[in-house]
Amino acid sequence: MITAQAYSTIQAIDRCAWNDCFPNALEDWDYYLAVENAGIEDFQWRYLALYEGSTLVAVAPAFTTGYRLDTTVQGLGKRITERLQRYWPGLLQLRLYAIGSPVAEQCNAGTASHVPVERRQALLEHLLLIAQRDADDLGIGLRAVKDAPSSDRQWADSCQAAGFQAMPSLPSALLPIPFGSIDAYLGTLGKSTRKDLRRKLRAPGPRIEWRRTIDDVMPDIMRLYEATLARSDLQFERLPADYFTGILEHLGERAACVLYWIDEQLVAFNLILIDQHRLIDKFFAHDLDLTREHNLYMRSWLANVDYCIEHKIALYECGQAGYASKLRLGCSFTGNTLFFRHRNPLLNTLLKLIKLLVRPDRSDPAMAAAISESS
Repeated sequence: MITAQAYSTIQAIDRCAWNDCFPNALEDWDYYLAVENAGIEDFQWRYLALYEGSTLVAVAPAFTTGYRLDTTVQGLGKRITERLQRYWPGLLQLRLYAIGSPVAEQCNAGTASHVPVERRQALLEHLLLIAQRDADDLGIGLRAVKDAPSSDRQWADSCQAAGFQAMPSLPSALLPIPFGSIDAYLGTLGKSTRKDLRRKLRAPGPRIEWRRTIDDVMPDIMRLYEATLARSDLQFERLPADYFTGILEHLGERAACVLYWIDEQLVAFNLILIDQHRLIDKFFAHDLDLTREHNLYMRSWLANVDYCIEHKIALYECGQAGYASKLRLGCSFTGNTLFFRHRNPLLNTLLKLIKLLVRPDRSDPAMAAAISESS
């Protein structure tokens, strides 16, 4: 017999049992504990667990927050929704209960290693049920599964059976690393991109420093973070300083912060997660005034590719933004899907209309191309 629990802290779930449900994941129990301890504003954490007797068989992270329906809109569409928000504050914002995480790219509900694959869909359906009951208890009408892999038919079938609607979400960019050198990587790119990158590599670059403690530079890191956040249309959450320091503390050798210096000035940083299989780019922030002069984004990109080559890491997971650049840089894309449903039938019908306007591929041609490539 399956029993279900929804917890407010991941510490209520045994660390080894949680990690057994997500083998080889970098975003593991320690990562979610660091996120929880960071105290990200306006996010409350939920952890869904299914047991057979006392044995954990399936888990999923979840969260609640105030959600802007235009979160993934850019360009002209964003300017229109910003104007609507000024005239009618709160018009586009609803309380949301979502399975997944605001600081993980995909919703990967996990099942224990001893659970047969054929049982997974039934367990996903149980997780959806407990999420909806938990949302009811919290008085939240809008429920979602955030960024389920589009290739995961079991998620799609489970959500469809539960009456959820679907729309494309931000695709994840990946760069496989079979190259023996940076020059070999550059040789796979288009002629103009290859020529541009080689020219930039010949110019003097910033000093690069890999760190696992950053307390002494946190004011500069937060200055760069806030400036980068202010330029982004797509950022869902606002990360506090404790997020960056907590990730480095809890993940140890599996996390690093790469600092970029011009003389004695910190001009960019890149928070990454790493193991022997992958490098995950979690956040890159930079000084816009110096980016063009010193090619900070491309320098960071090539530093990460070079690190993967040197350490024989097969995959660079490089985020959900900057699709135009990543198409040029040889990335492939995996699709993600947002499933959602409102318990109020009238609001649920209205959301069917709104999703036609707020689909992320409506406002960014490069993102549309990435979504098309991943489908």
